[in-house]
Amino acid sequence: MKKGKILVIDDEDQLRKALSRIIELEGYEVVQADTAIKGLKLFEKEKDFSLVICDVKLPDTNGLEVLKHIKSNSTFSEVILITAYGTIHDGVFAMKQGAFDYITKGDGDEQLLVTIEKAVEKALMQKRILELESKLESRYSFDRIIGKSKIIKDTLSLAKKVAPTDSTVLLEGETGTGKELFAQSIHSSSPRKNKPFIAVNCSAFPKELLESEIFGHKKGAFTGANLDKKGLFEEADRGTLFLDEIGEMHPDLQSKLLRVIEEQSFIKIGDTKSTKVNVRIIAATNRNLLEDARHDKFRSDLYYRLSVFKIRIPSLRERKEDIPMLVENFVSIYSNKTKKKIRNITPEFYERLSACNWPGNTRELKNIIERAVILTEDGQITHHQLPIEVLVPQESNKNERFGTLEEMEKEHIQKVLIHTRGNMTKTAEKLGIGVPTLYRKLNRYGLK
Repeated sequence: MKKGKILVIDDEDQLRKALSRIIELEGYEVVQADTAIKGLKLFEKEKDFSLVICDVKLPDTNGLEVLKHIKSNSTFSEVILITAYGTIHDGVFAMKQGAFDYITKGDGDEQLLVTIEKAVEKALMQKRILELESKLESRYSFDRIIGKSKIIKDTLSLAKKVAPTDSTVLLEGETGTGKELFAQSIHSSSPRKNKPFIAVNCSAFPKELLESEIFGHKKGAFTGANLDKKGLFEEADRGTLFLDEIGEMHPDLQSKLLRVIEEQSFIKIGDTKSTKVNVRIIAATNRNLLEDARHDKFRSDLYYRLSVFKIRIPSLRERKEDIPMLVENFVSIYSNKTKKKIRNITPEFYERLSACNWPGNTRELKNIIERAVILTEDGQITHHQLPIEVLVPQESNKNERFGTLEEMEKEHIQKVLIHTRGNMTKTAEKLGIGVPTLYRKLNRYGLK
């Protein structure tokens, strides 16, 4: 396996070929060019050179111009300039322009190879960092939000418009709709993307613990405070703080939060001086905060500061046309995790999903797909792998219809049949009747 790819640009044929041979013997892949124009064309075409070794004096330009072009067009490639007549002044100038090193020809192959190794190492490390950053950005980008329905596209459009700003955002929506996913995507598409994204669920802590968690405390502020503690606001400085379930925050903390939003400063528990921060706040709730504010269940002044830009995340039942795309995505995730090859998803499986009311939204669908992938043994996902609550959707009391005794009996037999996967013996047992009686009822209700 090659250690890295190197471009050598030098118009002296013998020297260039000799240098290239020495480098190749060390396990590098080497490409040669005798002019700057040829070298830069190769660089543009192949784009994966870890290192460019270039003579300072070339027939069509000088090595400094080559250096400038490479540094402005590559995020990881390093450049070593070589010359027959080097001076300290020229070397310092070249390094300031971004050269990895400036070497005089004839200084010795051993030293040159050490420099080459360090330069290639640095370039490959930088390339790896860029790849990881790219994967991280992709992991939290808006592309992760799947759907083609108009309602989700409109929601995404709003989120993309507010992302580049520093505006406070309030995400409203039912549990499981993906509010934190939207918050992460907004952060990763903002100028703060390289700074921390810190999330906290306001319903997960009692008042005292949440205050310490968010704002921090000084040593000795209360029993058990043995050390100074940074709060999440300090951790998120210059980044984003995501406050999930903001409607559950205690009124005393709401007052303190309001001050942070307005002044970008706060006082830790047990402290006497303010701590300054620069934090963007994204809040989320599954409650109607405006209604809560009208009934004094949430501070109205805080509500209006949080809802500078309000986005409502739609429920899954409002965008059922997105279910097939979501299913394919979740199947791909869980088939990879379980090392199972899924060959087919039956139409009836999709029909059952479309008929469901989805009180748990996308999160519920995700769990159901994980279960279905685990249960399948032949690479086919069918309605038989669905839980009973999806197979037999429960109607709300509001819409409940009271039919005749025969209609109710027929519906009940259907439910038990689904539950037993059509096993007649088990169905008869659960109904408390004999198998012959079950067959007569199936014939009577046209269920056979």
